[in-house]
Amino acid sequence: MWFKNLAALRFTEPFGLDVKELEERLEQRRFRHCGSLEPVSAGWSAPLGKDSFPLVHGTGGFFMICLQKEEKILPASVVNELVNERVGEIEETQGRPVRRKERDGIRDEVMQDLLPRAFSHSRRTYGYIDPRGGWLVVDSASAKKTEEFASLLRQALGSLPVVPLATRERPGAVMTQWLTNGGPPPDITLESECELRSPEEDGGIVRCRRHDLDVPEIQNHLEAGKEVIKLAFTWNDRLSLMLDEALTVKRLRFLDLVQEEAAEVETDDPLQRFDADFAVMSLELAAFLPRLAELFGGENLPAH
Repeated sequence: MWFKNLAALRFTEPFGLDVKELEERLEQRRFRHCGSLEPVSAGWSAPLGKDSFPLVHGTGGFFMICLQKEEKILPASVVNELVNERVGEIEETQGRPVRRKERDGIRDEVMQDLLPRAFSHSRRTYGYIDPRGGWLVVDSASAKKTEEFASLLRQALGSLPVVPLATRERPGAVMTQWLTNGGPPPDITLESECELRSPEEDGGIVRCRRHDLDVPEIQNHLEAGKEVIKLAFTWNDRLSLMLDEALTVKRLRFLDLVQEEAAEVETDDPLQRFDADFAVMSLELAAFLPRLAELFGGENLPAH
């Protein structure tokens, strides 16, 4: 179980639940499939993917959880076609125009008629709680999905005092300095991809892939005032990632040094494999997240 993206939320108060207590809270909002007239259903499912397994997988003091969401698929073209048919029938038989409010009601009726026959799509979003470090880490590159994960967890627990990771220095400004002022810190190795944006509102964006970041072309953009908003780099030869200005990590890869540690556990058992990978991954990220904040001046924690 290796995360491919990373959204880090910081607990502002200690997380006080153990595995059993967390399991009991999540059980009250266990995932169930959509009913015939439900467009969407979301809840907590077993990280290992089988209903017989627990909703919380604890390893080394870290708690892995999984949000499952199912949505009915109703193509807009199909809905619009049926709505237009019904509107046309009313206008023809009654000799009057159908106004917006009535049309919205017809759309609702069409949706209710179609829902029982609609196909559904299900997706799973993983996250884990690090009580000692004070982190909620979600495998997501989308702010909307991360907030959805935190919101549904908050509903299950009653409260969830977390805030997105924030730093004292702007990540975009610091990453720009890495490209203009002699390079990044020793544990950071720049890769060949970045994204630059002009400071003006609706400013132009320059995307560079498989490109030497030291070439004059990029330096000219930086001298003209463009700022780095995404940058690919490796950390300590252990992680490779793309970091954006909101401190969201995309395209996260655990490199050979980390994979070799996980491979030391030789097993064909899926549960043991999951457990070993999660143990190595969570310890690696427990070291990386504080360093990530430190790279940008340290955490900007909310005042109590």
